[in-house]
Amino acid sequence: MRSHYCGEVTEDLLDEQVELSGWVHRRRDHGGVIFIDLRDREGLIQVVFDPDESAAFQTADTVRSEYVLQIRGRVRRRPAGTENPELKTGQVDVYGQAIEVLNEAKTPPFQLTDTDVGEDVRLRHRYVDLRRPVMQQRLRDRARVTSAMRRFLDDQGFIDVETPMLTRATPEGARDFLVPSRLHAGSFYALPQSPQLFKQLLMMSGIDRYYQIVRCFRDEDLRADRQPEFTQLDIEASFVDEDQIMGLMEAMIRQLFRQILDVELPDPFPRMRYAEAMDRFGIDRPDRRIPLELVEVADLVTDVDFKVFAGPANDPKGRVAALRVPGGGEALSRGAIDDYTDFVARYGAKGLAYIKVNDPAQGREGLQSPILKFLPDAAVTGILERTGAEAGDIVFFGADKASVVNDALGALRVRLGHDMGLVADGWYPLWVVEFPMFEYDEQDQRYYSLHHPFTAPQVSDAASFRNGDPEQMLSRAYDVVLNGTEIGGGSMRIHNAAMQWAVFEALGIDAEQAREQFGFLLDALEYGAPPHGGIAFGLDRLVMLMTGAQSIRDVMAFPKTQNGSDPLMEAPAPVADTALQELHIRLRRTVNSGSE
Repeated sequence: MRSHYCGEVTEDLLDEQVELSGWVHRRRDHGGVIFIDLRDREGLIQVVFDPDESAAFQTADTVRSEYVLQIRGRVRRRPAGTENPELKTGQVDVYGQAIEVLNEAKTPPFQLTDTDVGEDVRLRHRYVDLRRPVMQQRLRDRARVTSAMRRFLDDQGFIDVETPMLTRATPEGARDFLVPSRLHAGSFYALPQSPQLFKQLLMMSGIDRYYQIVRCFRDEDLRADRQPEFTQLDIEASFVDEDQIMGLMEAMIRQLFRQILDVELPDPFPRMRYAEAMDRFGIDRPDRRIPLELVEVADLVTDVDFKVFAGPANDPKGRVAALRVPGGGEALSRGAIDDYTDFVARYGAKGLAYIKVNDPAQGREGLQSPILKFLPDAAVTGILERTGAEAGDIVFFGADKASVVNDALGALRVRLGHDMGLVADGWYPLWVVEFPMFEYDEQDQRYYSLHHPFTAPQVSDAASFRNGDPEQMLSRAYDVVLNGTEIGGGSMRIHNAAMQWAVFEALGIDAEQAREQFGFLLDALEYGAPPHGGIAFGLDRLVMLMTGAQSIRDVMAFPKTQNGSDPLMEAPAPVADTALQELHIRLRRTVNSGSE
């Protein structure tokens, strides 16, 4: 039904007859001549109808926005002064000779040129929203990204293998989406949070190099870069170490950026230890475009009378850190500081102490702060010297449990960087390495894996692992960060049954529970498991960054809303009682007199 796409009609086709199909982007009537901008996935072209072609003109007069048309006409050069340099097709138009309305359209719920349409409206009418050129381009870019990744991995000898969507629920991760079984009453499948165990089993099967672009599911709270279902590029390889995996993966990312964005990323990517990232940036995915850094000052305030500082400074799990903001003393009003105080409170901070540096040469007289009266001269001098504070700066402080200080000042650092225009242009990739094996949960009084319980520790044998301090144990894990967003994470895996048992013990998983939930893995490790490791890239996040979108929802064809619902399909939705009966499920319904 077409000879060319609309966006392909250029000067190369002058005087040729073309047949086009698409949607009416806009219709204009100028002095008896009708102009229709016809749009398809490749762009739009201006089609002109005049009364000389009476039948075509009369039909063109009836069309409205988003009508679906088929048009035949002749390509001609636009009159001088009417060219549109913003369009690939802007030097020509099509003189319409025939037109057929393939389908009429109601007035759309929003114009495709509108930029302030609410997300709920956009998602309810996603089929209209996806007609917008920016959304079309993002989906095309996404397809180019996945194609480029596939080509790279295929060339490197990786094999694309599918793994099950219906599997077993496992602990130690996010909440699973459960699927009741009709044939096995009272039992449930789980949708996979990742193919982690299956890809390890593939390595034990001799596949050697595996990849998969796979849908994953996590029933967790949502935010801009999270969805209940998402896509990841999953990768695993045998007989490699972390340096080989990281080298191969950054080569893939460099080639991807070169092909898609014509951007050269550094070779190699810089690396940073987890402990250093937390000390300097308060977060394990630092945005290195922002020059602000946290500075430890606990040793300067251990003996001060100010308990807000002295308490955390003398607590082994506490931290007192400073964040110097160049020019912040002059730029930030008291109201702005109050806003930032409210901001850090979201992360558990009880306040936001600060010192405005007006003129450090004048000593205390050149400083302005409510906390100065609590700090001796030596502490004040030490803080100014260590932070490098100069006239016009402001120094913010965090003093609390280390986790609270890191969360609060780490987030404040990013917020200030954007608010004050300190974010550098360009792309800043980074490998973060040497993660802790475990994190301790005070509420549950137990350790959890920082990544997952199949991550290999840096010690090589189970006896050394058992004799080690869990608080100090480091893993062979690595995350790749791009402009402050984690785009991928992986590790070397445990390939020895004795070590896997030892890690389960450290996590409080007893032998019976381990055998019940991971018996298949423990058995497989006894039958010749090779050294192996891998990584998974968040495809949605990566495409979001590469396209400049603000949310992963803008690079997914049919995403869920912030609360996990689908306005288009109206999901989730109740199902008939008969369907529940087949699944051996009865709902507990709330009624006025109570519940049952």
